[in-house]
Amino acid sequence: MRDARVGGYHARVLTTPTNAPRRVHYAWVIFVTAFITLLGAAGFRSTPAILIDPLRDEFGWTRSTVGTAVSINVILFGLMGPFAAALQLRYGLRRITIGALAVISLGALGTTQMSAPWHLFLLWGAVVGAGSGCMATVFASTVAARWFVARRGLVTGALTAATASGQLIFLPLLTRLADNYGWRWVGLSIALCALAVIPIVALFLRNSPAEMGLLPYGASADYEPPLSMTNPISAAFGALNEARRDGIFWLLWGSFFVCGLSTTGLVQVHFLSAAHDHHLSGSTAAGYLALIGVFDVVGTVTSGWFTDRYDPAKLLVFYYAFRGLSLLVLDPALASGGYGLLGFMAFYGLDWVATVPPTVALCVQRFGVQRGPLVYGWVFAGHQLGGAVAAAGAGYLRDLTGSYRSSFIVAGAFCIIAAVGASRMTGSRAHPVEAPKAPVGV
Repeated sequence: MRDARVGGYHARVLTTPTNAPRRVHYAWVIFVTAFITLLGAAGFRSTPAILIDPLRDEFGWTRSTVGTAVSINVILFGLMGPFAAALQLRYGLRRITIGALAVISLGALGTTQMSAPWHLFLLWGAVVGAGSGCMATVFASTVAARWFVARRGLVTGALTAATASGQLIFLPLLTRLADNYGWRWVGLSIALCALAVIPIVALFLRNSPAEMGLLPYGASADYEPPLSMTNPISAAFGALNEARRDGIFWLLWGSFFVCGLSTTGLVQVHFLSAAHDHHLSGSTAAGYLALIGVFDVVGTVTSGWFTDRYDPAKLLVFYYAFRGLSLLVLDPALASGGYGLLGFMAFYGLDWVATVPPTVALCVQRFGVQRGPLVYGWVFAGHQLGGAVAAAGAGYLRDLTGSYRSSFIVAGAFCIIAAVGASRMTGSRAHPVEAPKAPVGV
């Protein structure tokens, strides 16, 4: 046992004798807690796709009306990212996460009583959007950057998969609830799931390794943890001010804009409605989306593993190019159904959010462990802005043309452009990243 100064804390750091039994590092407890938290709270991202048709049937609201509410939600979900990262540094992961889950629960409960479009805009758009912004992939990137040096990409991939796949895996259950018991049961279920996660967060989530007298998993003895920030707002804007002068930041921002436009804003929101246009039932279409979630777990975790070993920019080139090609064949696949649609779901699912681990890695490599999660928060805002554009724009194009075909083609073309932009990010490391050493625990 030795005394050490770790990030402003006077901590007793335990050293493990060579003949002592290896212990599981608490970082893995944090990982499991974060995974359960993100999985349990993931249902709120599934709900807009389920509500489009029931709200139109009950209130006569158009797809573009619901799409506008989703756009508000998606924009706030993204804009909260950099401030959430700064708040987590200032007030701690546990406190901010509990508060976010409580806000999500209250907003979801409120939606069960709505009867006018402005209720939808306020509750699902603003309240749930702001609360869920603290549970975005920024949460995953903060956990990975703060608790892990070794296996950081793998952890980021697994936590991202918990969020993205949870959204899609929840769909069949929530769709069945809406079909059999009414759409209000969807909001109630989301609220209860968010509340159920709060005790797990309170019991097991910790703010940083230094708080427990530990170093991050795989960190060397001279590791310097991120410093606490006295002003989260200025910290978030300070990170943006530093990043905006760097061309790599804008390439990351633009590519992630396309990522949101081609996934959460388009397929996640509008696939059920597009499938309905091709005479697929809601439960069948939800099952297809859940299949994306299953393949996404494999794809995103594998992407994290690759990110620890290969140039993340080259991975982005591959991911965006193949996503664009897959979207170009989505409308024919919906028309033909069968194995063609199953093949699309498998291929597209592997690439659903595989872009997240390499994007997080590039942010940390380029801007350091202290600034990296904050910069990623701003990059993630681009992702959600792209999602908002697709959520509203695809609904508008569907009402205008009677088909989603043009939306799928436009999204596919943007993915090809993003692949070209990602090719210009190779060799973008600017700050040295801590070299992982062989960890003491597993």
